[in-house]
Amino acid sequence: MTTQRIDRQVSQARPSVGPDRRRALRRRLRRADLLAVLCWTSGAAAVSLLLASGGVRDLSSPGAVVTALGIVAGLVGTDLILVMLVLAARVPVIDRTVGQDAAMALHRRLGKPALYLILGHGVLLLVGYALTDGSSLIAEAVSLMSGGDLLLALLGTALLVTVVVTSVVAVRRRFPYEAWHAIHLLSYVAVLVAVPHQLSTGQVLAEGGVERFYWIALYVVAFGSIIWFRFLVPVFRTLRHRIRVEAVEAVAPGVYSIHLRGRDLRRLGAHGGQYAIWRFWSAGTWWHAHPISFSAVPSDEFARITVRELGAGTGRLARLAPGTAVSIEGPYGIFTSFARTAPKLAIITAGIGVTPARALLEHSEVVPGEATVLLRGTDHSQAYLWDEMEELAHRSRSSLYTMLGRRPSGIATWMSAESISRGVTIESVFPDLLRSDLYVCGPAAWTDLVVRDARAAGLPDQQIHTERFDW
Repeated sequence: MTTQRIDRQVSQARPSVGPDRRRALRRRLRRADLLAVLCWTSGAAAVSLLLASGGVRDLSSPGAVVTALGIVAGLVGTDLILVMLVLAARVPVIDRTVGQDAAMALHRRLGKPALYLILGHGVLLLVGYALTDGSSLIAEAVSLMSGGDLLLALLGTALLVTVVVTSVVAVRRRFPYEAWHAIHLLSYVAVLVAVPHQLSTGQVLAEGGVERFYWIALYVVAFGSIIWFRFLVPVFRTLRHRIRVEAVEAVAPGVYSIHLRGRDLRRLGAHGGQYAIWRFWSAGTWWHAHPISFSAVPSDEFARITVRELGAGTGRLARLAPGTAVSIEGPYGIFTSFARTAPKLAIITAGIGVTPARALLEHSEVVPGEATVLLRGTDHSQAYLWDEMEELAHRSRSSLYTMLGRRPSGIATWMSAESISRGVTIESVFPDLLRSDLYVCGPAAWTDLVVRDARAAGLPDQQIHTERFDW
């Protein structure tokens, strides 16, 4: 283990984060609260509109009560699915407010409740209709399945089950990203095939009024967002900037930088710390999209990303030929200096997580003594771009430390065994931690341990910034 102080200069210069940035934080927090309110009240609005329109008139019998519960479950479940589509659409205001990783985390959390509500919708309606008609469940099911619209609804439910099951982490890891992504697109089909059911048997859209307008608007927003932000905007952006591979440079065994050339790349609006989803149009790579951070702030003509080989897909990128066309979706993320609120800047990275941190430090306008950086690696083979980080730290007169060595066995920690034996803590590395914004980027489990220690030290969540690319 090595804990090396590269450079440090304490200055009385005024910190670069002031009232304007704090006001920006308050605005972002208000937007986040508003988005949360819209998300959770949309289901309540659907039920309220149903009741206001007289959709549930008769509750005089057990069958009618069960049927009403089934209708409500279906409405809330469908509403949650449409909200999930909006969260997955990479809408800029959502990304700038909470970050795409947080949006997708909520998207995943809503998946199971939405599925359970849709399944409950079908079961409750079957039981409710059977009680009302005085028939058996089997006879009622046969009668319902005679309608083509209900068969489509059943197909949509089966597709949703497939999507949710393949989204469970243990199952998802068994699929290549592109195979999982193709399966996940079934969620769009699942929602669409249920529309005829709502138009006829469900009668949610069959009649005029506010309820009909609400649901049509919700469908338009959900699918319009997907079409515009997931498909059309990336196509326009790719055609505008005409990005090509300039060169591929080896950084370390299994790690390489891809130098890109394009037109008016500053108009991408990329900030240091952000990532984009890249597709390289060569024979072996065109079918695979990669979420990769910028490892340098783009100029008008040039950009750079740095990749660690994690499998066959990323391995093929090392053999990209100069001139290969590149598609871009993004940039995304709030792992940037614009999320700062505190007077000091603290950065901790591990492994290939150095890439967004390097661009973040390059893009941050810090005064001497304002920033402190800790680079973490198991050994010197993981010192990716450390020489560039040292140069940036020296140029801005920031403090930079390195910590090498394996973690001790039997202890849940992000630090090396030697550093623990020497009494090193997150507070000793960052004496001004509570007056800092902490940016952490590395493997997910390792990042969680850093965040745990930062919270235990009293650092508020609004001053902790992480970015996760896991799908």
